[in-house]
Amino acid sequence: MTEKNYDAIVIGSGISGGWAAKELTESGLKTLMLERGRNVEHVKDYGFAAKDIWDYPYRNNRSQKMLHEHPIQARYWPMTEGNVNFLVNEIDNPYVEVKRFDWVRGYQVGGKSLIWGRQSYRLSDVDFTANLRDGIAVDWPIRYKDLAPWYSYVERFAGISGNRDGISILPDGEFLPPMELNVVEKDVAARIKKHYSDKRAMIIGRVANITKPLPGRINCQYQNQCSNGCNFGGYFSTQSSTLPAAVKTGNLTVRPWSIVMEILYDKELKKAKGVRILDAENGQTYEYFAKVIFVNASALNSAWVLMNSATDIWEGGLGSSSGELGHNVMDHTLGNGARGIVEGYEDKYVYGRRANGVYIPRFQNIGDDKRSFIRGYGYQGGAGRDAWQRSIAELSIGAGLKEELCEPGVWSIGLTGFGEILPYHENRVYIDKNRKDKWGLPVLAIDAEIKENEKLMIDDIIKEGKEMLEAAGVKEVTGYRSVFAMGQGIHEMGTARMGRDPKTSVLNAHNQVWDAPNVFVTDGAAMTSSGCVNPSLTYMAMTARAAAFAVEELKKGNL
Repeated sequence: MTEKNYDAIVIGSGISGGWAAKELTESGLKTLMLERGRNVEHVKDYGFAAKDIWDYPYRNNRSQKMLHEHPIQARYWPMTEGNVNFLVNEIDNPYVEVKRFDWVRGYQVGGKSLIWGRQSYRLSDVDFTANLRDGIAVDWPIRYKDLAPWYSYVERFAGISGNRDGISILPDGEFLPPMELNVVEKDVAARIKKHYSDKRAMIIGRVANITKPLPGRINCQYQNQCSNGCNFGGYFSTQSSTLPAAVKTGNLTVRPWSIVMEILYDKELKKAKGVRILDAENGQTYEYFAKVIFVNASALNSAWVLMNSATDIWEGGLGSSSGELGHNVMDHTLGNGARGIVEGYEDKYVYGRRANGVYIPRFQNIGDDKRSFIRGYGYQGGAGRDAWQRSIAELSIGAGLKEELCEPGVWSIGLTGFGEILPYHENRVYIDKNRKDKWGLPVLAIDAEIKENEKLMIDDIIKEGKEMLEAAGVKEVTGYRSVFAMGQGIHEMGTARMGRDPKTSVLNAHNQVWDAPNVFVTDGAAMTSSGCVNPSLTYMAMTARAAAFAVEELKKGNL
């Protein structure tokens, strides 16, 4: 084997790319993992992981340089001095917004696994059958039973803390002990359960922060600085989990600063033979070859790679024969909900900074519940007590202000809805050859927006949020509505969807590109519908399942 020839190539090093590397190397495949950005070493490169606010030059606020280099991510993403180095420089890496799309990207080894929200839920059979039931888009080629054992497999390794709550719409998993609801959340949860006769539940979030040590990792220390990297490995990331496992095999080569320009396609064999990359540091191009290729560049970038590949055969790129490559862009709505004040707990306080919150699973359009829209939403949120950061309007200066700020403020609780966005064919990405990035490569244009179904759902999110909090005795309840644009959920999905028919989908039931069976796409691009739960756990499970299939197919000589 030469340095240019491998058994497998993985494009991308984030949540799904890390899993692909782990599974393929542990199966004995010599694997090259390509990352378009810089290397990030676990612990060593987490510059602000253990810093206090006064350790930052700008007290963890945004500098003018940050705003210049990250104008889009500054719109909505909670960008700080601590995590800005994990966010892409948008001047070097532009894209075209046909319609507003707030695209949050992390170009480094580990990708967005270093800054993700870590909420980890399984899709249910209601989600896998939704398109078929509603006559929307195409049917998923798999069902929950196909992915259930792989959900269990990745949960045990990644470390997901949570309760087994017995809620059919939110299947239970293989959990570490859960974090606890605080005293106000317990009270509100009990009131909601009683008022809605057990038809709704407020539970502790299921989160990829470990509550017991795992090999090489220390349990969560409740610092809640997860977007800065974690020195303890307290949450799942490529660096804390899958990368060490892959490196341990001796079968992994990691190449940072490697922008994959295209997948090389063999016309005679009708399959991929390798990739062509641009070295982001020296500007030179290189080719690497492998028997199997996993595309895990994140949904939109994975589409970009495919659309740039085999264009001499398919004008729209590798996987475009169905006319669906780049289409069906999805996300989740968020930023809409309700909040209020909770009285009666003035003698109670919350300690530590729990890196988790509450979750209210979907209850809409299930059983006898019918709404003016299809699909549904879940709520994330939590209760807390105002601390010194609060504003005391009546005391703007002096000793009185200092005294007030030494006392805790009121208890409040808030709920934000995460709503499903349907897979509309017209929501798409395509390559704009008139706009180039720093390296002279054409960039993506994004043309996607929510429609009437999502707007009705957002109205319902606000209405139901207010009603639930009021039913739980919360005071001064108000609803809130954001100016939502797609991308804000940071759950891009759907550009290379799975399906049952090569005429209407890009991938088959094993995440293989119909047009090139040794190319697998297992990140968000593969999603056929979005559900309303955070999707990263599904990417992990799909990747592990597809990798196991790929290894078996290689052994059989089918790839």
